[in-house]
Amino acid sequence: MVRFRRSAGHSSQVQDRRGQGGVRGGGLGGGRGGGRGMGIPVGGGIGGVVLTLILAVVFGPQILGGGGSGIDVGGGTDVNFPGMAPAAPGQAPLEGAPDPEAELVDFVEFVVEDVQASWEDQFARANQRYDVTQLVLFRDGVQSGCGPASSSTGPFYCPADSLVYLDLGFFDDLARRFDAPGDFAQAYVVAHEFGHHVQNVLGTSSQVRNAQQSSPDRANELSIRLELQADCYAGVWAFSAFEEGLLEPGDLDEGLAAAAAVGDDRIQSQAGGGVNPETWTHGSSEQRQAWFTRGFDSGDPNTCDTFSGDF
Repeated sequence: MVRFRRSAGHSSQVQDRRGQGGVRGGGLGGGRGGGRGMGIPVGGGIGGVVLTLILAVVFGPQILGGGGSGIDVGGGTDVNFPGMAPAAPGQAPLEGAPDPEAELVDFVEFVVEDVQASWEDQFARANQRYDVTQLVLFRDGVQSGCGPASSSTGPFYCPADSLVYLDLGFFDDLARRFDAPGDFAQAYVVAHEFGHHVQNVLGTSSQVRNAQQSSPDRANELSIRLELQADCYAGVWAFSAFEEGLLEPGDLDEGLAAAAAVGDDRIQSQAGGGVNPETWTHGSSEQRQAWFTRGFDSGDPNTCDTFSGDF
């Protein structure tokens, strides 16, 4: 179990919108991010957990079918943001009542703060500034700067408002449906999504978007490279957590199991439709584990160049 420290109060880096459904505005608004990213969710958290892979790589106001955006854990029928009916209110605790998810929320807050502190340090070493952002917790549905999303979207990063979105129910799916339990598996999900924020801050996301638009035949390949880089960035954070003494025996194995669980080949195999590498948007289980391991072994984001040569 990851050794984490509970904060004295709620983290300013986490917004709790549980129970508000998909009816609120987009968090901090579209002002953050400076237009550097796409106006669609990016970064399939753990990587495209879609049982029905929606391969919409055309850049409209939609999630890249489990590909460049969000972990779609449902059947994929509701990934198009425009016109999607608001989700039913979630199960947030009543005001004044004990929060049954309090410990999990504390853990997520700790990971978010630690991940971003590590990136602030990495950017400072390179004489650059890291833009601290927030993670939005929700249940069932949420309104993001990229449009409304439901729990079946899975964790995702929205470049339009520079926020990470997470339905805590995804962790149940991760453990039971994808056989990847453990708190470090959960930490890997969070770290991967913030890897997409790093890409947005550096301008990588917008460069990939432009390349996909100019070379549609390479759209899936570029999406995979973007996702594998976020996996590598998650590994870079994992190394910093190891140096802090936060990891315990078995933690790294949990992260690797989560990376494998959401590989495109594993997901397609579970869906029973056959494995077709031409339709992948996040990478295979082996690729995801390899790039996460590369980031962990080096602790250096400069080793995370997935855009040069083979991946």
